[in-house]
Amino acid sequence: MSGADMAKIESSGGKHLYQRIRDDIEARIMSGEWPPGHRVPFEHELMAEYGCSRMTVNKVLSTLAANGLITRRRRAGSIVAEPSKERAVLEIQDFALEAARTGTTYRFKILRRTIEPLDAAAAQRTGLPAGTEMLSLTTLHLMDEVPGAYEQRLINLATVPEAADETFAKDPPGTWLLRRVPWTDAEHVVRAMSADSALAKRLQIQTGAACLVLERRTWQAGAFVTEARIAYPGDRHHLVGRFSPATPGATAGP
Repeated sequence: MSGADMAKIESSGGKHLYQRIRDDIEARIMSGEWPPGHRVPFEHELMAEYGCSRMTVNKVLSTLAANGLITRRRRAGSIVAEPSKERAVLEIQDFALEAARTGTTYRFKILRRTIEPLDAAAAQRTGLPAGTEMLSLTTLHLMDEVPGAYEQRLINLATVPEAADETFAKDPPGTWLLRRVPWTDAEHVVRAMSADSALAKRLQIQTGAACLVLERRTWQAGAFVTEARIAYPGDRHHLVGRFSPATPGATAGP
């Protein structure tokens, strides 16, 4: 029987087998069952599991790769992809990676860590009900012992319950989340502000100095994951976004 004939049989009656395999794999990735770096079963393993043709499996894996969920490697198979910067309109800086590029030393300090109910203002920003239990973290990021960013983050414990017991001794909260919870949607807001006395003290700048504030909210298949509000000293940081007007969904404005 040819691959085309088998594909016809697989698609007959009920749900198309291609869609079923794709949905199964996507569900495992989106739920975190298969975290970034996890090896996806080889084509012959999926063929045996679903009783389908190589053509169908190849089509599924090609679609998942095109959507940025997996990375395909010749001979080595496929792995679950890290959330890609190209999937966001604007990337939040990876502090450790940036330090490695510039030859500086990076470290972070968790200044505050509490579990608390969501207040009204945050509920409006996140779309969650007020009172939702959240992990609230305040982190200072330092480059060569000079403060480079002050981060305030909320993590939805209904979506990421394991965060309640995480100490973040090794990785800062943002890095920890990216490695464990794949996100499907993100929103960025960028604005300027003048540092009040408390922020100025944290960042070791003058009160009233210009700061760049980046807010990022992410969701996983409709479930809210996290909000990060990061303030950067205006004279120590800049954001660069590279894009093409031909990119699907790109818009131009004043």
